[in-house]
Amino acid sequence: MLRSKRPQILTGMALGALWGVLVVGLPQWLGLPYLPAPIALPGAFLAPGLVLALLIGRLAQRRFFDDAIIDGQPFSPGSAAEIDQRVLANTLEQLVLALVLWPLAAVTLGGAVAIALGLSFALMRVLFWAGYHLSPPLRGLGFAGTFYPTVIAGVWALAVWA
Repeated sequence: MLRSKRPQILTGMALGALWGVLVVGLPQWLGLPYLPAPIALPGAFLAPGLVLALLIGRLAQRRFFDDAIIDGQPFSPGSAAEIDQRVLANTLEQLVLALVLWPLAAVTLGGAVAIALGLSFALMRVLFWAGYHLSPPLRGLGFAGTFYPTVIAGVWALAVWA
């Protein structure tokens, strides 16, 4: 009988939601000085950009050293390269969400929140990537730990702005 992975993944998601509250709330609760958005946002997007570059580079490396895919052929279903491609696609989706929500968060909640979001994004994307290869609970935590902080920051910023 196969055991369901859902409870473990759900635990990762719950921890990701708690992480989101801490990532957005902690810079404010610590009373960090206001950092203007134009100064903070380039730094906030640096770590996510580096993770994106790592993913792209890893896929390029896989293609270069594998004759079966060097000419751009589709990855074999379930292969490590195909998993990395899924992680890259989801990371791009998450980064687009960040691009549309973090600027408002930086303006209304302060640049320290945006920088915390960027560092958190990078850490959680690496967990998501590793989890996709090794462990569904890590994948759940990595996904939720990327998604929830961005959404929480967007909702929190909208509430403050309104």
